[in-house]
Amino acid sequence: MKIAFHGAARTVTGSKHLITLNSGTKILLDCGMFQGLGKETDNLNMTLGFDAATVNYLLLSHAHIDHSGLVPKLVKEGFKGTICCTPATKDLTSILLEDSAEIQRDDTKFINKKRARLGLPPYQPLYGIEDAKDVIPLMQTATYGQWFRFCDEGEVMFTDAGHIIGSAAVHVRLLENGKTTHLTFSGDVGRYGDVILCSPSEFPQADYILIESTYGNSLHEEVLNTKDILHDWIVKTCVDKKGKLIIPSFSVGRTQELLYFLNQLQLENKLPQVPVFVDSPLSLEATEVVKSHPENFNEKIRELLKTDQDPFDFPGLKFTKTVDDSKAINDMHQPMVIISASGMADAGRIKHHIANNIGDQKNTILLVGYCEPHSLGGRLMNGAKQVRIYGEFYDVVAEVGSMRSMSAHGDYKDLLHFLACQNPSLIKKVFIVHGEEKVQLDFQQRLLQNGFASVEVPHLHEEFDLG
Repeated sequence: MKIAFHGAARTVTGSKHLITLNSGTKILLDCGMFQGLGKETDNLNMTLGFDAATVNYLLLSHAHIDHSGLVPKLVKEGFKGTICCTPATKDLTSILLEDSAEIQRDDTKFINKKRARLGLPPYQPLYGIEDAKDVIPLMQTATYGQWFRFCDEGEVMFTDAGHIIGSAAVHVRLLENGKTTHLTFSGDVGRYGDVILCSPSEFPQADYILIESTYGNSLHEEVLNTKDILHDWIVKTCVDKKGKLIIPSFSVGRTQELLYFLNQLQLENKLPQVPVFVDSPLSLEATEVVKSHPENFNEKIRELLKTDQDPFDFPGLKFTKTVDDSKAINDMHQPMVIISASGMADAGRIKHHIANNIGDQKNTILLVGYCEPHSLGGRLMNGAKQVRIYGEFYDVVAEVGSMRSMSAHGDYKDLLHFLACQNPSLIKKVFIVHGEEKVQLDFQQRLLQNGFASVEVPHLHEEFDLG
């Protein structure tokens, strides 16, 4: 069998790994969209790197767009097989993919107005809303910890990855010529001791491992301080400076964590009396999906639910639904907190909020998770003095801050903890995916020092023979 890496290879997004068995059966691990790579992004997303119609099965680790965002394109181009995932991943994917199609539709209208003025042919989105809807009937779900046969040559089991609701590490047992090969794909590994989710689970011994490496060379701040750090930013911006605190946030996972911490501050009578807007219809839908899967919550949250029916709600919280509601926020000049998608600030309503508030020193843009360096969030995090938003240049006058403790990705200690259930001497090869190249190369050395004898950092479209 062979494996080829068609995404998240020496870059963080676009997770796409294709296993080809000797029989010709093709099994795809994730089908994610490239994000935040500047002008290169569109070209990378235009081509999958393989013939979609020849793929038989898709094993989906979780719903984030950089792991699921090109599934509608896969289906549009001829994939008719089964998509296997957890129940919560199916529920989240259904809303995330439709939202992705809507963003492409709206962005395309904007782009094509400019192209028409320049006499250029119209730009076509990767897929439409109907293409996104066509994905859902193909999805088959399985709960954590149960092996099930998805094809004649293989079984799959999902274990909790602790990253977002429903996220899974994917474990595959493949039988060829009387020999069984065990392959594990980590998906995205969450943090141990997460405030909402269970910690990543142990998993059976593997022969080959694909491991993410987003924070493979760094350590996070202590999660225990997150609530207090968030409180300090609110006080500094909204109370002391009388400004707006703008928080780019992924609709799934990060937004719910923020709401949980804000709810805790409210219960402790520490939350300043300022309105909190979640300006993202998707975040509202995603929060409802998260609430509908309490089986994925950790013991602390399950205990909290006995006394607090909704740990993600509090007085002063407002969800906006319409574009007019979103625009109205910009006409308000009082102190407030605005949480809006996307987390890298590269799409969605957050770009408008940043554009409208970046020129006032009273305001703060608070980055609360990973931002690809070329994304708007990444440029702000790296200290850019001027940024381009929707074709216009803006001086960065507002304060820019970050909270590393909010990351849903494990740091290198978490990743090593995730691998601690394995006997390194039995691992034939580890493939490092989903990380910036320098981070991956640093993590490669760390794994070699921890007893893993063969560790590869694949290039885009590179193929390996697994014997």
